[in-house]
This record gives sequence, C-alpha cells and structure tokens, in this order.
Amino acid sequence: MSAINWTFVLDDTSLGEGRMAPVYPLGVNVVLARVSGAVYALSGACAHMGCPIFMGRLEGHTISCPCHDWRFDVRTGKFIDAPELGLRVYPVKSEAGKLFVNLG
Repeated sequence: MSAINWTFVLDDTSLGEGRMAPVYPLGVNVVLARVSGAVYALSGACAHMGCPIFMGRLEGHTISCPCHDWRFDVRTGKFIDAPELGLRVYPVKSEAGKLFVNLG
C-alpha cells in the first residue's frame, strides 16, 4: 500500500486495552478497537441502521451495536449471526507512537 494512503488518527497510547475510539480520517466514520494488544479499524456505523458502533460494547473480539445488539468480529468485520453481512475493515499501523488508518 502506498504511504500516501495512511492517515494519522490517534496517539497509540490514547487507546487502552479493551477500549474503542471513534476517529474520522478524511471525514470517514471509523471505530478503532484494541484487543490483546492489536488495533483494529472498522466502519463506525452499524450495517443495520447506521448506529454509532463505538457506543456499543467490546467483549473480546466482538463489538455489539448499541441500537439492536448486532455483533461483529473486529478482526474481519463479519456480522456474527450472518457472515455474509458486515462492516468494512481498514488496515491499521502503529508508527512512532501514532496510529494510522489506510482507507484504500
């Protein structure tokens, strides 16, 4: 991936273990989640009704939507009850204490 596509979103230390944070690289709604030290980036709006995913629960690798409890795997973005549905997943990298997302 080209270096030009990486956008700074957050200081790495700002996202604690088991936490989520909404970020808006280039105006795109994205939620970051840190699980077992790894950081994942997914579309910040639920695939069902567009509810803000960051307001839901993060339990292990599962994010639950706050509106209707739809559950998504942060690693793949797949809706757990119907894997043909899901959230867009974005590459994330940490460099020099900063988190970057690649919107593609």
